[in-house]
Amino acid sequence: MRNPYDVLGVPKGASEADIKKAYRKLAKEFHPDRNKNDVKAKDRFSEVNSAYEILGDADKRKQFDRGEIDAEGKPRAAGFEGFGGFGGGGARGFDFESMARNRGPMGGAAGGMGEDIFSHIFGEAFRAGGAGPGAGRQPHRGEDVAAELIVTLEQVGGEEKLRLNLPTGREVDVMIPKGVVDGQTIRLRGLGHPGGPRSEPGDALLTIRIQPHPRFKVEGADLRVSVDVPLDDAILGGTIRVPTLTGAVEMKMPPMTSSGRTFRLRGKGLPKKDGSRGDLLATTAIMLPAGDDEALAEFARARRAARVG
Repeated sequence: MRNPYDVLGVPKGASEADIKKAYRKLAKEFHPDRNKNDVKAKDRFSEVNSAYEILGDADKRKQFDRGEIDAEGKPRAAGFEGFGGFGGGGARGFDFESMARNRGPMGGAAGGMGEDIFSHIFGEAFRAGGAGPGAGRQPHRGEDVAAELIVTLEQVGGEEKLRLNLPTGREVDVMIPKGVVDGQTIRLRGLGHPGGPRSEPGDALLTIRIQPHPRFKVEGADLRVSVDVPLDDAILGGTIRVPTLTGAVEMKMPPMTSSGRTFRLRGKGLPKKDGSRGDLLATTAIMLPAGDDEALAEFARARRAARVG
């Protein structure tokens, strides 16, 4: 796979927000639902998701930047890149001529070491037949499948495990990942269509769709909610009940609180990738008493007279 920075079209120093923005744009552009007859778009969509799996995870991104993992997230063997571990000179550092000189009379390397080394370098193709017919030919990998998982904010907040029926007919349990955003696609490895003999199955590309909530508005990992406050509590202060994803909580409100003031309830938002949680932003909406209230009307007339006078 190509360098994930090149795949998403962002520089190495890009911020987390820029990476997420680039991912969303490309995932939307190449999503299989929008390109059902375009095989290249499907491959591009898979590549974009693989790149975001690296750069969208802070730890994996650091590992990639340090050269500890490759573009597919696989660990790199220290000192073995490009055969660098044999003399430090890339492919030239590996003495194939010396290896040939050490081969035994029956064509095998002395002590069998040559075959082991070649096998580690070139894989099972060497061990199974060297340069014979079909050597080096990659078995056909199974096709990926695309699916959607519609979730509620409560399910995201509770990090619930949900059961999903894949297009392959397989039923799996999916844990909602921390820090998931609406429209994000996650890769479920090995849950796609089966491949050919001795080959790996494809993956399931699962797009998360978060249902709009009638009360809460999502702002990253934070949630925003409007809270009705009686006029007397706004003037005198008091304890009000604020809804959260896990039930209402009590919050102390100071006297003379104006409508539109926002209070932050820490840790009452959505889960983040690092295990922490966002906040709940509660904005006050001052409510007047229902029906006529002569005492309140008289108070308002006196206040107006004092202001005008």
